[in-house]
Amino acid sequence: MSFSKRTVCCIIGTRPEAIKMAPVILRLRRSNLLSPFVLATGQHTEMLSQALDFFGITPDKDLAVMRENQSLDYLTSSVLEKVGHVLDELRPFFVLVHGDTTTTMAASLAAFYRRARLGHVEAGLRSGNNFLPFPEELNRIIADKAAGWWFPPTEGATRNLITEGCDPSRVILTGNTVIDALLLASEKVIDTKNRSLRSVPESARMMLLTAHRRESWGEPLMAICAAVRTILSEFPDLWTVVPMHRNPKVRESFKEILGNEERVILCDALDYPDFIWAMKRSDIILTDSGGIQEETTVLKRPTLVLREVTERPEALEFGTSRLVGTAPERIIETAREVLEKGIQGFLGERSEQDPPFGKGRASEIIVGTIEDLSRKD
Repeated sequence: MSFSKRTVCCIIGTRPEAIKMAPVILRLRRSNLLSPFVLATGQHTEMLSQALDFFGITPDKDLAVMRENQSLDYLTSSVLEKVGHVLDELRPFFVLVHGDTTTTMAASLAAFYRRARLGHVEAGLRSGNNFLPFPEELNRIIADKAAGWWFPPTEGATRNLITEGCDPSRVILTGNTVIDALLLASEKVIDTKNRSLRSVPESARMMLLTAHRRESWGEPLMAICAAVRTILSEFPDLWTVVPMHRNPKVRESFKEILGNEERVILCDALDYPDFIWAMKRSDIILTDSGGIQEETTVLKRPTLVLREVTERPEALEFGTSRLVGTAPERIIETAREVLEKGIQGFLGERSEQDPPFGKGRASEIIVGTIEDLSRKD
């Protein structure tokens, strides 16, 4: 008697989703009960492919929705309709989405409309402000409302979900899959051949800057760049690497303020292994990214969060991250502290404890939960 594995549709649209879902997809491949179907929406294109290639994953279907200067209206409607068509044809046993992207939100609605079993990986994170980060905070809330199973990364996220009325028996604390991915990748990442990274002198200290969120566009990003320029003037042994997001608005700001700075390297987005190398190499990291706040708890790198609020308070409590916003004075003051006192002076005592986002077992727990459901069904 032949046995057919049940399909788990893993929906991804951006590079962060690809990185964080990769360990789950790889774990599903090893399951005796389940088989992954990788559905890429194409919200990102090359960046998404690079991340998947690193983990040896090829999408089973790519919706290729991305177009130049795409609006949120277009992206939401396109993902909703096209994911819906795939789900109608595939009829998967379970659907998985991740995080807070527009792909996640729209795909969650598509699954909800079909009453599909839907699990949200990295559920329950809250900043407390629907407009910060925008539109990610509301995306995550909508995905959580549509889901029937929730995989929060922390105890705080678990409490948020239960407080909001989610069934406690279906709220499964997992840790964060980005830690699974980081541990998998770190085994492979020993060096880099990236020319931009190689151009930083070995004797120099390095600052890594990433900023791309919509609320950072315009004046906030210009203020960040002005702060970076001041920091460089105070520390002549410091170099700054800026992997630039593809959005033209982001690139224009970086090029206008930092384009002529001798010790600033403006480059295209780094491949995932090169980015890991860059984080490890950095003496200080400035970012508005959520995932980087998680990764640096493991890498023990001082991280200045270029936002007013964060849905990852555990990184602040752990001591590897500090909120500095986009005001130049706050950024400069905190960076000066790190660069004058060194990493240990910044991290504090709590950084000697276990990192708050798990030990790399999240994908195992997620797949195990779906396997248990399959056995009972």
